[in-house]
Amino acid sequence: MMQERPTALVTAAAGAGIGAAIATRLAADGFDVVVTDIHERRTKELAEKLAAEHGRNFDHYLLDVTDEARVQEVVADIASEKGRLDVLVNNAGWSRIEPVAEMSSETWKRCLDVDLNGTFYTMRYALPVMQKNNSGAIVNISSIAAYETSTEHGAAYSAAKAGVLALTRVAAAENGKHGIRVNAITPGLIYNDFLRKIYPDEFFSGYAENRSLVGRVGRPEDVAGLVSFLVGPDAGYVTGEVYGISGGVHPHG
Repeated sequence: MMQERPTALVTAAAGAGIGAAIATRLAADGFDVVVTDIHERRTKELAEKLAAEHGRNFDHYLLDVTDEARVQEVVADIASEKGRLDVLVNNAGWSRIEPVAEMSSETWKRCLDVDLNGTFYTMRYALPVMQKNNSGAIVNISSIAAYETSTEHGAAYSAAKAGVLALTRVAAAENGKHGIRVNAITPGLIYNDFLRKIYPDEFFSGYAENRSLVGRVGRPEDVAGLVSFLVGPDAGYVTGEVYGISGGVHPHG
């Protein structure tokens, strides 16, 4: 007997930030969330935590989104086990900030491979499953780096995240006729401890007071709430759109 509960696949879902918040929110919304990440222990632990909270099983997979064959395998397994895939949230990301004149080709390729190619691979194999069922919603997590004229994000990350927006728009245009909606979110500073490994302390100093219009930095739960809306029935007329969530630091209009 195939699964009746709607199924959501979230990439990079088991870290300390946005992915785990999205997985947690969608589980609370009633989705059968499939937890994927490159960290095996954390992936298993989040799936077990959700199971304990909701009294039902949550599948989990070790998944590197840059491994196209593995992405295909995981999506095929979900389709076989559940008989459906209702929601895909592309959250996997990677960044290393190096000036263009000094950037290694390894940094450039790795960033585009995770942030852009990985988003393509999951969409490439999830979309036929959604098309078969004539329904689905995809949310791609981009960044305000896609727009900003800034050195804060690095050129590789900014280029990849801008590419995600173009990919989102074209996929929306292609798949509306199949009942599938595709949207993107561009977060600003959404705090988690991992960011301390990327940015110097002065990046965070005074951010809430001097840049955010609401007097605080973003929380992973802020993004999760927006994802919840975009994959839900109230967003049934929303596709091909980009939603900024930056505390007013970089509004998109």
